[in-house]
Amino acid sequence: MASSHTSFLHFKLSLVVVFVLFAYLTPALAKKRPAEKLNAIDKCWRPDRNWVNNRERVASCSVGYAGKMYNNIGQGLTHYVVTDPSDDPVNPRPGTLRYGATVINGKVWITFHRDMRIKLKQPLLVSSFTTIDGRGSSIHIAQGSCLLLYKVTNVIIHSIRVHHCRPRPGGPVIAPGSQIMQMSATDGDAIRLVGSSKIWIDHNTFYQCTDGLLDVTRGSTDITISNNWFRNHDKVMLLGHDDGFLRDKNMKVTVIFNHFGPDLNQRMPRVRHGYAHVANNLYKGWGDYAIGGSMNPSIMSESNLFIAPNSANKKITWRQDKQIEGRSWSFQSVNDLFINGAFVKQSTGNEVRQPNYNKEQSFRVANARYVRALARMSGALRCNEMRRC
Repeated sequence: MASSHTSFLHFKLSLVVVFVLFAYLTPALAKKRPAEKLNAIDKCWRPDRNWVNNRERVASCSVGYAGKMYNNIGQGLTHYVVTDPSDDPVNPRPGTLRYGATVINGKVWITFHRDMRIKLKQPLLVSSFTTIDGRGSSIHIAQGSCLLLYKVTNVIIHSIRVHHCRPRPGGPVIAPGSQIMQMSATDGDAIRLVGSSKIWIDHNTFYQCTDGLLDVTRGSTDITISNNWFRNHDKVMLLGHDDGFLRDKNMKVTVIFNHFGPDLNQRMPRVRHGYAHVANNLYKGWGDYAIGGSMNPSIMSESNLFIAPNSANKKITWRQDKQIEGRSWSFQSVNDLFINGAFVKQSTGNEVRQPNYNKEQSFRVANARYVRALARMSGALRCNEMRRC
């Protein structure tokens, strides 16, 4: 009987210990769950410990207007490893980034042999059906020209750091198809899209360039900009070329799971003509404004977290021609969260349309209170063959 009673006490004590541990650990686990389960992109591939041997899986994980990037994988894919950080704009050597991104025809999946800092002498013209995958290495494109996506489609830019991009005078550059193209002078953008479609820009870090960090212009559409970290810059993201370029009325861009800040001033994004779905982004302050519009764009701001700066400017939005009520844009805030006095002025009389994603594009928008956790792993990822991303 004594032995049975002792066993029963041990059993009860074990239950108490399990209960206490569960009560103690549950809050910590709960904090991790949103980041793991509510980011539709990351939960698709990042739990895979063998990601380095399954790199192409990420192509099936994109959401938003870019849709799935199945055209970047499959039959005919060339795997290319960058081993040489040097750059020759006209005659790039095999092993360099320019050779893989511009010279090789067809589907190309580019990875890097080691950590690299690449100084481009002229803009890198990326070919269609190209993936630049920086996972596993620390890749910096800096102190020179940066990336230009000119009339291309099906491009993935993943997990690189692009910063300190500088203006360059015009000059000859090799273009897709191995044709020599005479470039005009450039302004110093990190990535500029011109007439391109089905582009996915995910998990990159952008900062301190001379002009914009990311420009989507001249008829570019079906773009997803996700999980990036934008910091220390003035003009962050421009969607729409100029007031007179009417083809941008067809532009559709998804801006999700990004981290804006610190030390950003404006254009997160600024939208002309087209449609932008801006959801589950973290905004850590702004100077002039966070989201702006002109020439009648439609912007749906959904479940973002806006933390106003301590300065006097707490207003999130800016619109051109504001003296003409409702002319300059249709803006709708849905379930956004405002902190430190942040506020927004919505347009009146015009309800912004829903994104109307198809099955491959759709994703769950998380509650804004989870945005801090969602943005915790934004930017270029730090992982290697022995470490899960």
